[in-house]
Amino acid sequence: MNILIIAFILILWLFLGYKVYGSFIEKKVLQIDKTRPTPAQEMNDGIDYSPAKKPLLFGHHFSSIAGAGPILGPLLGVLYFGWLGALLWVALGSVFLGAVHDYTSLMTSVQNKGKSLGDISENTLGMRTKIIFSVFLWFALALVIAVFAVVASRTLVSQPEIVIPTFGLVFLAMIFGWLIYKKGIPIPAATVIAVIILFLLIYLGELMPVELPAKVLGMSSQNFWFFILIIYSLFASSLPVWFLLQPRDYISMWILFFGLGLGYLGLIVFQPSIHAPAFISFKSDGGPLWPMLFVIIACGAISGFHSIVAGGTTSKQLPDESSGKLIGYGGMVTEAVLAGLVIFIAAGVLTWDPSGTKSQFGFQYLMTTVGDPIKTFATGYGRIISSLPGITLAIGSFFGMVMLNAFVLTTLDTGTRLGRLIFSELLGKKASIFKNRWASSSIILFFAAIMGATEGYKAIWPVFGASNQLVAALALIVVSSYLVAIKRPKKYTLYPAYFMLLTTLAALFYQGTKFFKDGSFLLAGVSVLLIGLALVIVYEARHILFGIKTRS
Repeated sequence: MNILIIAFILILWLFLGYKVYGSFIEKKVLQIDKTRPTPAQEMNDGIDYSPAKKPLLFGHHFSSIAGAGPILGPLLGVLYFGWLGALLWVALGSVFLGAVHDYTSLMTSVQNKGKSLGDISENTLGMRTKIIFSVFLWFALALVIAVFAVVASRTLVSQPEIVIPTFGLVFLAMIFGWLIYKKGIPIPAATVIAVIILFLLIYLGELMPVELPAKVLGMSSQNFWFFILIIYSLFASSLPVWFLLQPRDYISMWILFFGLGLGYLGLIVFQPSIHAPAFISFKSDGGPLWPMLFVIIACGAISGFHSIVAGGTTSKQLPDESSGKLIGYGGMVTEAVLAGLVIFIAAGVLTWDPSGTKSQFGFQYLMTTVGDPIKTFATGYGRIISSLPGITLAIGSFFGMVMLNAFVLTTLDTGTRLGRLIFSELLGKKASIFKNRWASSSIILFFAAIMGATEGYKAIWPVFGASNQLVAALALIVVSSYLVAIKRPKKYTLYPAYFMLLTTLAALFYQGTKFFKDGSFLLAGVSVLLIGLALVIVYEARHILFGIKTRS
């Protein structure tokens, strides 16, 4: 079967989902009022609360939620279960669960003065839920920062060609933000110039790779880059959002847009047929199809991290409520377009060979023998766009690596700002030092640096996928409780909450049992702890979930 037919159906479905179901959620559930002031307008402080230009805010939000998830998850989904289940979950999950989760999380925060969902949960579910939810989110963000900083530092060592575009983009973004917001330069003209300079930086990086010696200041080159990224994150999370974070994410967005455009154009020219099986097994090395497929694919369909971004940074920059649909719902749908491209690369562009025979384009060889999903994506992406005139396999693979690294860094600096905001919300009333953005950013980066430098994150990273989806379930519960409080329909968020709650609890139970049998008692204990925390929140939300009356 020609992949072009399936790709056309997917994109049409996602477009209709945005236009029809997205509009339904906008009018029926959220009841948007474009004349109602947003927190960015009412509480503008020029640091975190700041009305953003709509294209720049879409760039920030989309770049922050994209990360590596919609690339790595779908690859594993196809490997373990086949392309059909992975594609159906991306298509259906993104429209009915993920985009609804992102959009309603964003607008719930906007309609509550830009507070995070953890803070909002205090009013609807009680202080105990707020503390549990906020602490859980904070530790999850510290883990994400540690892992993404390690991944990015390894990439800077293994691909020294991306050093110049990676750090050159930081300075380009600051100049871009200053020109847009302080000098009033039109966005289209500034964008064209910025994109041209960005691609010149990429070309310059190819000509002048920055290779460090094995030891730098007494540490390995990887650790050196790791701490440089930690320091960068401190500044990115503390400087005014319009000056660095927002414009950097906006310019990064264009890397992915060009990448998506070239990728789907490559599909048209390459015209690959599907080699991978539609269905492999109800149980594979990745576990049972339910619940593990829905946990493994994560960001391509629904991700709890998105609600943290939506209710953390994006809600504080939304210029008006009518922009929420494009940014919240549209951002998730766009991510599903990326996840779909990755599935097409795995199922048809790369060679399906279960024997894992050494091959330049062998999917199983790259994923299991080499054990490098990042290289797998870069190789497959390079192959597909090398079918276009003037693009070689090496150039295509390099651009694929640049795409991935740009969004890893975006998640890194956004995650730091989110952790700082949650920390300030939780403890800022106890002591003023915790409201200081430099101090609260330093605290989460200190914990992340310890986990990253000592590789301590490896001890608990295997349960992150399930815990991330658990955040999505809990976010949907908080949103549903808010909708009940203001007498709006709750079933459109509550039914997805039921599904995600059952799925993640089942995944944690499956993983915990497996960890216990394998002697991984720490991971088993973490799984049990997460199940316990989730059940406490379920108990607090029993009036929302099950209609059980509670004493007021």
